[in-house]
Amino acid sequence: MREKTHQEIQEFPTAKLSVEHVYKTFKTKNRLVQALEDASLTINEGEFVCFVGPSGCGKSTLLNIIAGLEKPDQGKAMIDGEPIIGPGRDRMMMFQEHALFPWLDVIGNVMFGLKQKPNLNNKERLEVAKYYLYLVKMDKFAHANIHELSGGMRQRVALARSLAPNPKILLMDEPFSALDAMTREQLYGDIQDIWAKRKKTIVFVTHNVREAVCLGDRVILFSPHPGRVRKEFKVNLPRPRNINSHDLADIAREITAELKGYQNAAESD
Repeated sequence: MREKTHQEIQEFPTAKLSVEHVYKTFKTKNRLVQALEDASLTINEGEFVCFVGPSGCGKSTLLNIIAGLEKPDQGKAMIDGEPIIGPGRDRMMMFQEHALFPWLDVIGNVMFGLKQKPNLNNKERLEVAKYYLYLVKMDKFAHANIHELSGGMRQRVALARSLAPNPKILLMDEPFSALDAMTREQLYGDIQDIWAKRKKTIVFVTHNVREAVCLGDRVILFSPHPGRVRKEFKVNLPRPRNINSHDLADIAREITAELKGYQNAAESD
């Protein structure tokens, strides 16, 4: 399938995302847990930004606030200057688990997300679904059942389903963490290629510092809870990047050392 046949998806909408002085506290059975404290950041249009930090540092909580799945106690998140008040079609979320529907085949899963596109008829939805399956290298498996696919193949389908509605922002919460190392490396190359072609604004949460350096234009470092945006690292390495390269490893070591410093300071308090 050739990319030029898809006139309905030639526009590449992107968005500027801003987070201003966000606080978030959760109430557990025994105590209050402050997940975020005065978190602020800006993500530019078409930028690929990775959140990195220890467990419980609030990075996934902030991603959920951007998605509209959580509301901040104080502060706000905005897209193009408009406050985020709930989920919207301008944002799509991809989780650790693929969340595909087992009763639908591969192309049926991708088309499902396009039902919210009233400007497309069924034939156009099918063409869009085929295009994104081609983009994630799953076009040959369009009519396969979900249970017939490997974990990596399922995540490729989930990625296609997230991209097909053409959201302004793609939110990814550790989508590759459950996959084996070889499959992850293949997907690192694929997601960089897709980002280069579609220029989506992507916010990616991970515990893996090397993964963040491999994928991101910037790496945003969170300190242990209460989660604070401590530092950002710009990654100026050329693309596509190899996660095993020496230059990438050098940047990852610098970020890891900074992260360990925050963890040690937190443990000594």
